[in-house]
Amino acid sequence: MATSFYRFVRRSLQPTVAAATATAAVTAGAFSKNEKCEADDNNHGVGTAMRRGSASASGMFSTGGNLPCVALYSPALLSLRKSVAHCDSPPTSTTLRQQKSQSNAPYKPSDPAEPVADPTVEVTSSDGKKVHVKGGMCGEESDGLYYGLFPRRQLWRPRLEYPLWDNDWDGRRPAPISQLQEGEGNGDSQQMTDAQRERNIRKHGVTRHIILIRHGQYDETFKEDSRRLLTPLGRKQAELTGQRLGKLVRGVNEEFGPCRVKVVRVSDLARAKETADIIYDSMDLDHFGGEPVERSGPDPLLNEGRPCHNIPGGKARTSVVERTDEQHPRIEQAFRKYFFRAEMPVLPYQEKKNRIEEDAGKGNIIATSDESKMEEGAQRLLEPHPLHEFEIIVCHANVIRYFFCRALQLPPEAWLRLCTFNCSLTYFTIRPTGTVSCRMLGDIGHLPHDLCTFSMHTGFNW
Repeated sequence: MATSFYRFVRRSLQPTVAAATATAAVTAGAFSKNEKCEADDNNHGVGTAMRRGSASASGMFSTGGNLPCVALYSPALLSLRKSVAHCDSPPTSTTLRQQKSQSNAPYKPSDPAEPVADPTVEVTSSDGKKVHVKGGMCGEESDGLYYGLFPRRQLWRPRLEYPLWDNDWDGRRPAPISQLQEGEGNGDSQQMTDAQRERNIRKHGVTRHIILIRHGQYDETFKEDSRRLLTPLGRKQAELTGQRLGKLVRGVNEEFGPCRVKVVRVSDLARAKETADIIYDSMDLDHFGGEPVERSGPDPLLNEGRPCHNIPGGKARTSVVERTDEQHPRIEQAFRKYFFRAEMPVLPYQEKKNRIEEDAGKGNIIATSDESKMEEGAQRLLEPHPLHEFEIIVCHANVIRYFFCRALQLPPEAWLRLCTFNCSLTYFTIRPTGTVSCRMLGDIGHLPHDLCTFSMHTGFNW
């Protein structure tokens, strides 16, 4: 019974097999005549194999001992049919319609961005130092769309491939000791190995702490910036944020000592400036005997904007492409202005070590019967740590999310996957060796539940 059924199926399919074999022969001949034919991106290997000659094509239709219907629906045959449509033969009306429909389709995953030369820019950081930094958007050298989403020239390309860490991301990594000329370096650094100098920098260099704060909730019903001021709820958010930061500056006790906050920075938009004013006043620094906290002037580089494209996301509209061209360079400039490692320790290794030990010895004088000396010792213990400096920057959600991705060397196009509530804290440390870590992301622990907002969204049920 099984044998009769097999013969029936074979006789029924014989005409179809014959026609398919003839088609395969013609197709194989087309490949042999046109060696420059490009296979479909997803089937490049199959197309390459088919260009080797008609034997490999006709071999797919072997009927010896097997049911021919297997060959008819072979993936290789389907790939062959796709590849023929991409050959340099004269286009038919059907081919033209297919090409037109394909031009509006997203790029296939096998179509990566083409490598371009490393873009290098000169950057002036907030401490006045000029450095040259590599990495950035691909620029005009890259044409076409990136997977059909946005212009490939607007794709961020790191200097090193993800997930590698670029040790010279801020252009401040010290040159290898072997490359130092006579008289260069700090103190006795030329007598060290690179590993010894790295340990010296890590132990005795300054760690920079950057705290980014999103402005409080504001009235979004107006278009004019001067009228987009904080709501009563937003002012309360800013007040509580200032109280939290005031404890950071003053310290609580010997164990949770004060932090050396050097400056409070702010963008040039009304809602951020109002937030920064309330925060500064709420820090209660009038009777603080430590170093004064500078209030920096508004910086338009920190204004809100569209830092880059976002993935996931659909095909970018023309207006989004134009806004990215306009606003990305400014926000990127702000990142490079404020994110960098501290200068390499200037003092020689041993002198620096002796200075720190001497200062520490002067502070441990509380074990004495003299009450005045005890008070002096307690005051010394509450002094900020000499190797840590803090900056507070009041700005905006998109800017903070972009800074997060850039600081941790993650794809900036992921910025919209993050969410930072109003008056939330996002806190980074930049070690003197150039490593960066995020201690807080969108922290709102200082705000009660009824003061938690994301723009005009209240609470969490949205």
